[in-house]
Amino acid sequence: MEAADGARDARGQHRLEPMTPRPDAVAHNHRADAWTLVFDGWDPADEGRREALCTVGNGYFATRGAAPESSADGVHYPGTYAAGCYNRLHDEVAGQAVENESLVNLPNWLDLRFAIEDGDWVDLAAVQVLQHRRVLDLRRGVLSRVVRFVDAAGRHTSMRQRRFVHMGQPHLAGLHTTFTAEDWNGRLRVVSGLDAAVTNTGVARYRQMSGQHLAVLGSREPDGQSVLLTARTTQSELRIAEAARTRILRAGRPIGLPRRLVREPARIAHEFDVEITAGAPVAVEKVVALFTSRDVAISEPGLAAVELLRDAAGFDNLLDSHELAWQQLWQRFAIDLGHGRDPARTDTLRTLRLSAFHLLQTVSPHNVNLDAGIPARGLHGEAYRGHVFWDELFVFPLFTLRLPGLARALLLYRIRRLDAARRAARAAGQIGAMYPWQSGSDGREESQRIHLNPRSGRWLPDTSHLQRHVGLAVAYNIWQYYQATGDLAFLAEHGAEALLEIARFWSGLARRDPARGRYVIHGVMGPDEYSTRYPGAAEPGLDDNAYTNVMAVWVLLRAQDALDALPATRRTELLEGLGLGPAELLRWRDVSRRMYVPIHSDGVISQFEGYRDLLELEWDDYRRRYGDIQRLDRILEAEGRSVDDYQVSKQADVLMLFYLLSADELRELLGRLGYALPPEAIPRTIDYYLARTAHGSTLSALVHAWVLARANREQALEHFERALHSDTADIQGGTTAEGVHLGAMAGCVDLLQRCFAGLETRQDALWLNPHWPRRFGVLELTVQYRAQPLRVRVTGREVQVSAEPGPGRPIRVGCGEEVRELHPGEAVRFTAAGASKDGALTGGPTGAGGAGDPRP
Repeated sequence: MEAADGARDARGQHRLEPMTPRPDAVAHNHRADAWTLVFDGWDPADEGRREALCTVGNGYFATRGAAPESSADGVHYPGTYAAGCYNRLHDEVAGQAVENESLVNLPNWLDLRFAIEDGDWVDLAAVQVLQHRRVLDLRRGVLSRVVRFVDAAGRHTSMRQRRFVHMGQPHLAGLHTTFTAEDWNGRLRVVSGLDAAVTNTGVARYRQMSGQHLAVLGSREPDGQSVLLTARTTQSELRIAEAARTRILRAGRPIGLPRRLVREPARIAHEFDVEITAGAPVAVEKVVALFTSRDVAISEPGLAAVELLRDAAGFDNLLDSHELAWQQLWQRFAIDLGHGRDPARTDTLRTLRLSAFHLLQTVSPHNVNLDAGIPARGLHGEAYRGHVFWDELFVFPLFTLRLPGLARALLLYRIRRLDAARRAARAAGQIGAMYPWQSGSDGREESQRIHLNPRSGRWLPDTSHLQRHVGLAVAYNIWQYYQATGDLAFLAEHGAEALLEIARFWSGLARRDPARGRYVIHGVMGPDEYSTRYPGAAEPGLDDNAYTNVMAVWVLLRAQDALDALPATRRTELLEGLGLGPAELLRWRDVSRRMYVPIHSDGVISQFEGYRDLLELEWDDYRRRYGDIQRLDRILEAEGRSVDDYQVSKQADVLMLFYLLSADELRELLGRLGYALPPEAIPRTIDYYLARTAHGSTLSALVHAWVLARANREQALEHFERALHSDTADIQGGTTAEGVHLGAMAGCVDLLQRCFAGLETRQDALWLNPHWPRRFGVLELTVQYRAQPLRVRVTGREVQVSAEPGPGRPIRVGCGEEVRELHPGEAVRFTAAGASKDGALTGGPTGAGGAGDPRP
């Protein structure tokens, strides 16, 4: 999650250098458009990044864009991952027993190898590659590949491939390959199979640990055209079945060819000999069905896979229905920046759509029937072992405002693990619910206890489980969902109980400090992952992290709001069932009025108590010596020093308050606690942390873009561009190959709607406070608010909201001081106060946008 380091501006603040995408990350030819990602050329060193960015999936499972003829060889890394399919393995590392749960790399269904005559299987590293092009069609959800090569015998061959993971039928995928002999006649050998000889070795720093998660149960031929492979995970005992049907076609028609069964201990395949003549293409069509024992409405995965495959249409017909499913999804997730041929605008729009595309491949309407969370690195690789973090905080707004049923299902992932959160709280000597920093299959804490510093080679204690603030994010997502949908049934049946238990945890964790006459929270970590303990302290943990303390107060207030919103009967049931009596509710009220927040005498909110007493880092010296200082923690540890000694942040911490809360809401919260938030305090706080943040997280650039959007447009756009291209430019220098950064991808799209369009749901209304730079054209988005599909069009500080025609009740839409009713089939227009030629803020009252106006 790192961003590149920059310099300081004229005021000495840390700023990001302009970000330049990798030259091959976008299409740069006459066919380039905002729906197409193109990679030209054969670059083994960059293959990992390209494979991750060319992943195709449907929420149920996803497959990396690896070449079908490849294996995990240090260049390629085939990987298929199904939502929620985890397995645990044990190791001994640095003298410690270690247990890790990982999202499992499933059998490789792409497996398609070919050879000419009796030669070796073709390997692009062993032939002369004349052309290699991959095209990811975002609109259709199709990855295409063109390869031309000349072998050692001087024969020229071309290969064209298309693949998809079906967005309409979640268990199906297809691969279509056309071979053409350009200047030779002879025999082409093709083998098409299913390969379970795969391990989890996609992340270099994990390779010292066990990665063998699968045990093959069996393989067979269900019929003359198909093979079936079944496997089981070694600990969680999930059964996985894949069935593959392969046909050989000439001129689009199947031809009958004898096939040989290839059976190896962990692989089964069909092998063909095809006579090929120059200029006459031959196609290989492969359709695959994948099931696991987590699926509903099946008898057994192998039987389900065979039956579905037997019924499945051919590749082209499946492709038609797959494209239709994507077309319908894009109607809900439409993003446009207006008309024009400006290359920069096209690149921005393409990357925004790529972000939405990968989000929908990780989490789609199919997840409504799954018990799975939102992996921080998608279903695109093995970084973070496929765990669920607080990154979902940056994802939920897109689903809540487009597919509320899916947002509800994703919240149920956390609701179902409420008991696990309760057990964790009890184990820590607390009450209520304590959600884990990293979550996997069952909701226990999956954070590693030691981690490797690749720079020093040392294994170090990992204390990230002290980031208790993940529970605050769960509560925030629940409340925002309720605000956007008005789904009182969800709140009554599920959401309120989780909110109350999270509030109960924070009330219990807070302790009254007699000297201050206030409540304090000790022994936690904030969103900044660098600061883990005080200098020289024997135990990890920090006191009074400002973000944590303020959001704890926010949760206590929202829990009371939830109680007030419930029908009397359900409210009584919850209070009685939880044993939540008047005395505890009075304590909540007291904590919510007397929480301590460390605020310096100059008005700057301190990251935690004592942060300003830490040393200042010699930023210029470290940039000069190291260049890339995103991972200052690793650099300092390798030098024998500790990042804990310095006023250094990996990513936004205090500034997260301005990301989640409007200026008015934050001012109201602090005012309730008896603290003032004068107008100059917000920009002063922003400036203070801008100068001390290394941006070691893609989320950091995103949050900084958000908080700067009203006050410093140009600097905000620098951060936005950096966050937007986190993966296409691989700004962390190699981590994209391990999986995309889903929080940053979703957050960049969300930044358009909730920051630049200023869209917010509160007080039973949809509010807008547009601040869109006119030079970037017209911003158009589709959203859904309280069951009403809407199209939002923003130009500078002007906004139009149009409701789709049809049945439905009117909704309330507001901008500034004005609120109107919007009926189906109607449109409303607003002009926000303080409009200027570029749409920059020139005055007027604080807006209602999600981030608020930093300068009221």
